[in-house]
Amino acid sequence: MKAIPLSITCLLALAGCQTVPDRLPQAEPAPAAACYFPTGQSAPDETLSVLTDSIDVLEAWGFSLETTDTELGLVSASRERELIGYYDRYDYDYGYGSGFRLFGGFGIGRGVGIGVGGSFGPGFGQQPVEVERVSLLARDGHLRISRDIRRFDHLGDLRESYSASNDDFCGRFQDAFSSSVTPQGAS
Repeated sequence: MKAIPLSITCLLALAGCQTVPDRLPQAEPAPAAACYFPTGQSAPDETLSVLTDSIDVLEAWGFSLETTDTELGLVSASRERELIGYYDRYDYDYGYGSGFRLFGGFGIGRGVGIGVGGSFGPGFGQQPVEVERVSLLARDGHLRISRDIRRFDHLGDLRESYSASNDDFCGRFQDAFSSSVTPQGAS
C-alpha cells in the first residue's frame, strides 16, 4: 500500500474525532445586575447626551476612548497599567528560580559536532501589564456595561482573562454617571 492513501485514511480518521461545542461562549461570571440600569433619558435623541456623560466618567477614571458609534449607542474604552511583581514563578525566562541555564547538543552527520552554551541572569522583556476594557451600550433609556480584564506577562503572552462586570465597578459607575447627569429642565 502506498503512503499517500494511508496518510489520507489517517487524516480522515482523525478529522472524524472533532466535536462541536454543546453551547456558545458566554461571559463567566455573568454580568452583575448593577451593570444594567435606567438612565432617566428615554428619548432616542438623548442617546448622545448619555454617551457624552458616560465618556466623561470613563475619561475621569483614566480610560482612553477607543471607538464610538452614536447610531448604535456604543462606546468602547480601555486603560492599561503595569503589574509590578506579577510573574510566573516557574518561568525561568524572567530570571526567577535558577539564574544559570545550560544548554547544548550533540549531532552525527557528515561529521561529529558537539556544542555547549550557557547564560546567566534574568531574561529581558517588557513589564507585565493589565489591560481593562469597558464597553457601554445606551439603548431604550438604559445603559448596559460590559467590562473585561486581561493580564499579559513580560513576553506579551496572555496569562489571565476574565469578565469583570461586577457590582463594585458598575455601582461606582452608576453613582458617578448619576451625579454627572444634569436634571431635565435645569440649565
